[in-house]
Amino acid sequence: MLSPLRSLAHLLWMAVTVVPYTMAILLALVLGASSAVRYRIAAAWLSLSVRAARVLLGIETRIQGMENLPLGAISPAVLLVKHQSTFETFLMPAIMPHPLAYVFKKELLYVPFFGWSIGSLDMIHIDRSLRTQAFKKVVAQGKERLAQGVWIIMFPEGTRVERGQKGVYETSGTRLAVQTGAPVVPIAVTSGRCWPRKAFLKKPGIVDVSIGKPIPSVGRHHKELMQEVEDWIEAEMRRLDPDAY
Repeated sequence: MLSPLRSLAHLLWMAVTVVPYTMAILLALVLGASSAVRYRIAAAWLSLSVRAARVLLGIETRIQGMENLPLGAISPAVLLVKHQSTFETFLMPAIMPHPLAYVFKKELLYVPFFGWSIGSLDMIHIDRSLRTQAFKKVVAQGKERLAQGVWIIMFPEGTRVERGQKGVYETSGTRLAVQTGAPVVPIAVTSGRCWPRKAFLKKPGIVDVSIGKPIPSVGRHHKELMQEVEDWIEAEMRRLDPDAY
């Protein structure tokens, strides 16, 4: 199947399947199901989307460093992930052993079905125009989620960046880590190799995911900590995808 047809098939598959899963999440909410149950429904759809990308698009994933993830049911973690495409937003909940709470801009809540789904989960949505209030909300809700065994996931560059490029690493994630005492887990992802930023056409290949060792946040300055995260991620990206650099 040609790349445009494969890309269209995957897009249509996602558009069709997101509807029943969203309705299941909303029904679970109305029936008083726990946030854990609603999250499992959402994670099931994300896992199916990753499998559909493998079948329809030929996108495989190769993961290393799973042994670096914190152990224990309540062990906290703030995941800071390289952001090149939508693919990693689907992939992370599919591979992580803990529920994840994304920090995302509130505008996504208005996306039909997808936004309704994430709005009914225990995620953290913020108004980026109100920076101080937004960060206070991230800290307050982040502490609650971490205490429940939910890991916080953030994209420190803020938006998707082109393959081989580097965005500005904002310090919100490391500020949260320092204030909560949670370790930071840096993650490099080469999704742009197969699923370019804002592109309709995808191509078959391997997306490498490298999970770094947890970096303690206690006693650290958030800027210094973010610089260490940035240095590790960008060096790892060059190792995983040298052709892009």
